[in-house]
This record gives sequence, structure tokens and C-alpha cells, in this order.
Amino acid sequence: MKYLKQLAAGALISAALASSVFASTLVINSDQSDPAPKKAWNDLIARFEKANPDIKIKYNLYDHEAYKTAVRNWLVTAPPDVLFWYSGNRMDTFVKRGLIDNISDLWKSPQMRADFKTAMHAITMNGKQYGMPYSYYQWGIYYRKDIFKKYNLQVPKTWKELLKDCAALKSHGITPFAIGTKYLWPAAGWFDYIDLRVNGYAFHMKLMHGKIPYTDPRVKKVFSYWKQLVKPGYFLANHPSYSWQEAQPFLYNGKAAMYLIGNFITPNFTGKIKSEMGFFPFPQINPKIPDAEEAPIEALVIPAKAKNKADARKFLKFVAKASSQQYINKLLEQIPTNNKAAVKNDPFLKEGVKMLNNATATSQFYDRDTPPAMAKEGMKGFQEFMVHPDRINQILQHLERVRQRVFRK
Repeated sequence: MKYLKQLAAGALISAALASSVFASTLVINSDQSDPAPKKAWNDLIARFEKANPDIKIKYNLYDHEAYKTAVRNWLVTAPPDVLFWYSGNRMDTFVKRGLIDNISDLWKSPQMRADFKTAMHAITMNGKQYGMPYSYYQWGIYYRKDIFKKYNLQVPKTWKELLKDCAALKSHGITPFAIGTKYLWPAAGWFDYIDLRVNGYAFHMKLMHGKIPYTDPRVKKVFSYWKQLVKPGYFLANHPSYSWQEAQPFLYNGKAAMYLIGNFITPNFTGKIKSEMGFFPFPQINPKIPDAEEAPIEALVIPAKAKNKADARKFLKFVAKASSQQYINKLLEQIPTNNKAAVKNDPFLKEGVKMLNNATATSQFYDRDTPPAMAKEGMKGFQEFMVHPDRINQILQHLERVRQRVFRK
């Protein structure tokens, strides 16, 4: 009997210990569903759980496009404890509605601020911090070096040289640019870059903040350059039918020669393809305009209504560590936001870091720099222009009506 009592007591103690080990659950919602980021975050979460055995993570993974829609509902109704989200205006929109927690307490250390000097601005709103940046990456043109070599093409440094290359590729039956606009945003990369090269960074940001009409002649000038690529058929036919991933095979099988995209594409360069791929910055259009580049910063946020903010902060601090950022970005093939973390020895990253170091400014990307309602209609307009370029006046008039509504005070 005494033995049974001791056994029962032992069982109760074991149960209590077991429950204390996993006393705390941290819920994380993520859109990092592509193979490389999926592995990176699964591995990092395992490392965090090993270092924090009293915390168990429930990691929910979602498709990119579905995630963008679901986030709005989560933040209002039943949010997780940590969300993967975008910096810049996309973050600020939720901050203004009181849906994202102020985590300035994690940024008090001068050392922390120094370590994230290049990225801190993207998660700072009204002098307060609302996110933990973990990665950023360059945009630019990825191209088939073997195709360029075969047809004796030079990497273009100017718009005129780019048009010349496109004409040559088209004459050989090769589509100059792969692109998939099913989900609209890849077209925005073209608008951003042409505007940055034609009108400059200051103008571009004023437009993003609603201070310039879309019917301004300088905005229309952007489309006049873009039309020089659209009209001759230099973009992949039927691009509205493809996502950015679905457009990749045309680049890999040699039916297309270039792709304006972010460096997140490079983990998909495998085998022989990787040795055949090269990178160059978006060409110069106006020599008087200094080069600004696209360099979106990725971040984690804590919803204002999260239940487990204490452990969420522990996770964000863990992600901020140089060792964590170095590991994640090595697999992502992107650039750590913690400047103490080493950048992976990779030719595309080397080119990207060099380009960004020489940039006079960096933008976050169209749908991160302007409010969601404006971004949605703007990107619809960009896709429509790429299919029906002669509708440009109607498109810009519509976007101007949207601008007036979105930025109405």
C-alpha cells in the first residue's frame, strides 16, 4: 500500500513536472512556405525550443497570397502571438489602427540600435519600434549568362542598351523578360524601378505618400518608358496567368532570358542553372538621377491582442541575435539586418551588397511604401497596362480618383 502511495505521488510529481516543461505555448503564424525559408524557420524554431524548454511553439504555415488576406482578420479577432509581416507602410497601417504591439522596450540598448542601424528605420513609426527585422534583399535583373554569350550581348548599363538587347533576343525567338502577374505585385517592381530611374527617389516617395497626382505628366512619363518594352512583346505572353513562381521555368528552359525580381528567387537556382545565372542592377535612364534601389526588409511583429507577449518578446530577441540571423539568411540567401551577422559567400549576395552600398537611397516596394487600398488598385492598373497599354489615360485617371479617396484628410 505504501509502495502504491509512493508510486502515485511520483506519478503526480512527474505529471506536474511534465506540465511545467510545456507550461507555455507560443503561437506563430508565417507565410514562409517556399522550400528554403520553410527549412530555415523550422530549424531556428527547433533551436529556440531547445534553448527554452519551458516554451512550446505552435507554428502555423500559410500560402503567401492567402496569408496577406488572413492577417487582417487575425489581428482583429484571434491573433497569434507572433506574425511574419512587412515593414514600412504595410506595418504602419496596422500600427495606426492599434493592432500591433509597441516593442520599443526591446530597442532601448544603444548596442541593439547600432547593430540594426540600416534596418531600424523600417520598423520605426513616430519614434517607436513595432517590429523585429530579420532579413532584407536586393531587387534587380537576373539573366542567363549563357544566352547573352551565345548572341554576343553585353550586360546593359543604360535603358538604350537594354532595349537593344531585348530587340536582339526577340529576333532570335527568345522572350526578353519572364514575369508572372497573376498576383499583381511583380508588375509593381517595374513601375517602382522606372519611376526611381526617371523621376528619382524623392519624387517616388512623395507619390507613394499621396502628395503627387497619378495624372501628373511625370507619372505618365514612367509609362511611356515602360511601353517601350510592352508594345514590342518583350514580356512573357499570358503573364496574368502565371504566379512569379510559375513564370520561372521559362527562364530556366531558355525561353526567356531575364527576370526583374528579388533575390528570394536564387535558392531556386539549382544544378547547372545556378552557374548560368547572372545579376545586374536596373539600368540607368536619366543620368542626372542618382541610383536608388529596392531593398524590402522582412520583420516579425507582436499583435496588440496577443495572449503570450512575454514569450513572443523572447522569440524576437532570439531572432535578433547575430547567430540566428546569420543562420536564417544563409538558407534564405538574403542579407541579415543585424550588421554583426556575416553575409553568405554567394555571388548574387555579393553583387547585391555592393549595389545597395552604392545606392543613394532604398525603397521598400510599391505595396509596402503606399497604403493597402492604393497599392491594390495601383497594382491592378499596372497589370492592366501591361496587357492594354493604350488604356493608360483611363488607368491613371482611375488611380487618381483612388489617390484622392485614400489620402483624403
